Amino acid sequence: MSFSPSKEYEINPWVVMAVFAVLVGPFALSFHMHYPDEMYYTDAAVKMLQTGDYLTTYLGSGELRFKKPIGTYWAVIAGFKLFGVNAFGSRFFFLIAGVLTVGLTYWLGKILFADRKIAGLSALIMAANPVLIFSATRSIPDVLLVLTMTASAIGFAGLIRYGNDTPKKFLWILYLSLGVAFEVKGLPAVALGGLGLVYLLANPWQRISLKTLIHFPSLLVSLFIALFWFVAMYQIHGPTYLDSFLEDQVGIRVASRVLLIAQNGFLALALLIAIFTPWVFFALPKAKETLRNTWKENPTFFGFAILWGLAILAMGAMTSKFYERYLLPVAPVLAVWLGWFLVRADFEIRRNGLKIAVAIFLSLNLIILVFSFWLNLRLGSTLLIWAQLGLGILILIYLGRLFFINQKFTKALSYSMLLLFFLASTATYQISLPDQGMQLKAFVMEQGIDPSEEIGFAGNLHVSSKIRIGLGTDFNLVDLPRTDWMNHLESYPNLILEDKLLVEVDISAYDIKMASVNWESRAIPDLLRTAGKPEFDSLLEQKGKRYYWLRKKKVQ
Repeated sequence: MSFSPSKEYEINPWVVMAVFAVLVGPFALSFHMHYPDEMYYTDAAVKMLQTGDYLTTYLGSGELRFKKPIGTYWAVIAGFKLFGVNAFGSRFFFLIAGVLTVGLTYWLGKILFADRKIAGLSALIMAANPVLIFSATRSIPDVLLVLTMTASAIGFAGLIRYGNDTPKKFLWILYLSLGVAFEVKGLPAVALGGLGLVYLLANPWQRISLKTLIHFPSLLVSLFIALFWFVAMYQIHGPTYLDSFLEDQVGIRVASRVLLIAQNGFLALALLIAIFTPWVFFALPKAKETLRNTWKENPTFFGFAILWGLAILAMGAMTSKFYERYLLPVAPVLAVWLGWFLVRADFEIRRNGLKIAVAIFLSLNLIILVFSFWLNLRLGSTLLIWAQLGLGILILIYLGRLFFINQKFTKALSYSMLLLFFLASTATYQISLPDQGMQLKAFVMEQGIDPSEEIGFAGNLHVSSKIRIGLGTDFNLVDLPRTDWMNHLESYPNLILEDKLLVEVDISAYDIKMASVNWESRAIPDLLRTAGKPEFDSLLEQKGKRYYWLRKKKVQ
């Protein structure tokens, strides 16, 4: 079957963005998985809604927390305001940030090269990036940071393309994006933005004059956006709030041992290659020749992409503990660089490697589909999940057709990687949902619990976060200290305890009811073996993770 290389990557970015939203959305907008750091932002957002103070951030224990700027908290609050205090609301704008990042990656490629093939391939590469996908399913700063840094990269791209004749809109985009990025994550935005500006001033291929870069209107608005929360916190809480912020940004995150720096550096490099797998391996044929040609074609962008890539590796190496999400802020720039490289290497005429990769991911999707169908059939499911499985089958058939007629392998590869998450959510629906927050919400409604009485919580804190979301703003749930939680029991007429802590309490003083039971990870094999059998419910209650509601007995 013949194909047209000129049409292979000419994609509609809005379609790719919509596909990302549809295929990642079910996994993102319920707690199929819950990342522990989400609790810092959702706990504070619930507290803000309760107090009406949208500047001061708190932990679930009621303690102040100033380790991150306000941007991420406001994204959670905006979701809660629109959709209510629930999992959907807590993550909605983070999913949208992932969607927009895919679109901005396309725009970035279009500005730099005026080539729809490069822009389209770059967007497909970024849409299938597993770190972007996971970050778009969590209410933590990373996906907001990559969105704002990609927007700033568009400003840099305008300066690279137009030089000292750059339209003012690119300076507005550059500086406003960096200002918002600083309110999301802090110093990483300053580091990457500052390096980019120095590079534009100093690179020998197309230097930008200082006069061009100093655009006072956009700079002043950007500084206001970046600093207003810090000024507000100084006015409200004094300079001590900076200790917590700087400790998180500089102190505990910066490694000092040479061996640890080397280990983190090699890990960061390996993960950088991994998050662009399998695309990066298709660049190996003609690599030397293509490197030389792309360097000659656009040395300014080539150097910019390498500089940001090396900068993020260095920042990752200097952390005391490295996470793959630290690489995300520069991933769209590197996706464009990789897309450019692949197109210039005549990537579209080498089909066997692509076909093998597509076959692998389609096979993985088929395995997940069969497992999910079996699990939902054994345990029973909702009409919505069966509809999702039906849609998944149709998408799988469409991608299989592309595979067999040897067309649009890049699209098939990107979409088949996204489809893994769409189908996985139909299986984790049985394992993870209803989560503890949903179960506690049903429990308090059934029991008629008075929301005016405080509730103390002892157990896994990210479970507490899900319960706090489930109970909403009507209830005041307070996390008890981990070490001496038993010394605080007298202050709370109601308690929620993790099962392993129940033995430490004088149960004679309380009325006790099991309020939540979920699959325990260690018990999953046993639960799967008994799925659909009469003994499943008793085994779940015996081996599952349980949380109990303790109501203090009234003194007669």
